Amino acid sequence: MAYMNIRELLAHWEQTGKLLYIRREVDPRFELGAVIKAVKGAHPLVFQKVKGYDMPMAAGLGGSKELMAESMEMLPAELLPRLIEAVVHPLPTRSREQAPVHDNVLTGRISLRELFPVCTYNALDSGAYYVSGVMVVKGADGHKRYTSIRRMQLLEGNRTSILISSPELFQQFREFEERGEPMEAAFMFGIVPAVVLASQISTHLFHADKLEVASALLGTPLEVVRCKTVDLEVLAEAEVVFEGRILPRVREPEGPFGELGGYYGPRTEQPVVEFSAVTYRNSPIWQTILPASHEEKLPMAISREIALLGSVRQVVPGVQDVHISMGGIGRYHAVIRIRKVNEGDGKTALLAAFASDKDLKHVVVVDEDVNLLDPLDVEWAIATRVQADLDTFIVAGAKGSPLEPSHNLRGVSAKMGIDATFPLAEAEHYRRTHIPGQEEIDLARYL
Repeated sequence: MAYMNIRELLAHWEQTGKLLYIRREVDPRFELGAVIKAVKGAHPLVFQKVKGYDMPMAAGLGGSKELMAESMEMLPAELLPRLIEAVVHPLPTRSREQAPVHDNVLTGRISLRELFPVCTYNALDSGAYYVSGVMVVKGADGHKRYTSIRRMQLLEGNRTSILISSPELFQQFREFEERGEPMEAAFMFGIVPAVVLASQISTHLFHADKLEVASALLGTPLEVVRCKTVDLEVLAEAEVVFEGRILPRVREPEGPFGELGGYYGPRTEQPVVEFSAVTYRNSPIWQTILPASHEEKLPMAISREIALLGSVRQVVPGVQDVHISMGGIGRYHAVIRIRKVNEGDGKTALLAAFASDKDLKHVVVVDEDVNLLDPLDVEWAIATRVQADLDTFIVAGAKGSPLEPSHNLRGVSAKMGIDATFPLAEAEHYRRTHIPGQEEIDLARYL
């Protein structure tokens, strides 16, 4: 059975020797983030002493495909097909009346800064931020739950700003705002990687309840409980929940902030959340996700691979696998592996890829004998199978990602496709060398 809360998951990783304990006291201003960055956010850590606070803090829980898959008791290769299956066949959650997340309930005077560690990550960040809270709101239909991760800059007392980058969600908030009404929201901290992964799927492509998608990934219904001060449901075994309302017609300056791409985003005016309750488990475990680390980029990449695979498969049935890389910050670079049947399959796959996701910038198509997860193998295919004048194309002036500065400053982005498949008529010249028995060699036996 998969791990349904982070306590079970951390206990498992402790038993298997994968969990690292940081016993030295760390400062939440810069130092804590610097330690996470030392392992790229790709290794589970527990900070036992965070300066100014008396609770442990976890990070790096879903920073590699191996860790993420293990948390759901599956193999890394199963992540994408299982996520597709979970989107198609979500599993309803189960409601409870009482829950561990309500062991402690704070209302009235709330000082967020005093309660839980809030970190400043980069040198020019405009302040301290919460970056790992999975937000829950009701969908546009008023019933289905919508979850996503939203960064919040700490203001004073019980308020934060919030960046709502999703066009669909921001439009929903604007409808509340036009009526002069606040929009209810809750933010869950201390949750398992399946919930984070499900929160990243595209709602305009897949209209599933994301908590039900997470339940299907785990193979067991997640348990939810109704909030104390807002009409929403949250995970019963989350470590901490902030309940509140996004205020209409209130804005505060937000940013600069170290964005996903490794650059600072600009200072802008953003909405404000006012919190009416904070609930948490006894002896809570706080959690963060280092911005721009593997733990932030990987769920985005996997969720985008669903749309990419579906779009390419419609026009090139021989597509075998797709990969959106960490080097392309989980959204700009992709590799597609196909079983080439007709000349033109490679370029057709490239065109479908760019149509599937405006953020994709550089895409490579390789043959089925290339390991698309190995950057050296992909580079080898480009080096030995590509002639730039024949096998590449560039689309100028296209729409790109607003997070990418070379697009944001110019307003448009170029797309480059690289067909690194070999010509079918020349297949005999592209037979890879192979030593029989190589796969069975155990070097230790020869030393």
